[in-house]
Amino acid sequence: MTTAKPLRADARRNRAALLAKAREVFAAGDFDLRFDDFARLAGVGTGTLYRHFPTREALAEAVYREEIDAMRDRARELQTTLPPEQALTTLLRSMVSYLHTHQGLARALAAFMATHSGAVSEGSQALGETITDLMAAAAADGAIRDDVRAGAVIMALQGICTAYDHPDGQTHADDLLTLVLDGLRPDAS
Repeated sequence: MTTAKPLRADARRNRAALLAKAREVFAAGDFDLRFDDFARLAGVGTGTLYRHFPTREALAEAVYREEIDAMRDRARELQTTLPPEQALTTLLRSMVSYLHTHQGLARALAAFMATHSGAVSEGSQALGETITDLMAAAAADGAIRDDVRAGAVIMALQGICTAYDHPDGQTHADDLLTLVLDGLRPDAS
């Protein structure tokens, strides 16, 4: 098995610039941008773009994977700094807030990922594992029920995020998440 050679510092900077610009473009909903224009906007050559990301899909997938990794990193940080129930609550609230703040990016990635089920499946599995770990710790602590699976919570989060299309969406989303969190408490059963 061959392992990828570490990138030089300039290559890492170029890759990061491309990903940052792609995240910004996707968040703005600029779906008609020519692929080569990502290079110009990121301040790199087209050869650099194609060397790192041979297709728009590869670029979108890299952005998606970075977003999933960031959420997982956030969950690990919360697990080490907060009590289990508070770590779970904070992560779920930050996920809903993130999806609200980054609606354009979320929609762009969702549209792309609809045709790339492998990446979606891996991302969903990673998020599921993360939420499962937080829920298991909170259940072991007696703070939440142990009979609810992470998949149900993720489905609830997806439904909650649709509230942002309505007037007062943030308020409704907060209320719905509070309802889900209350339903996880042991006395809710």
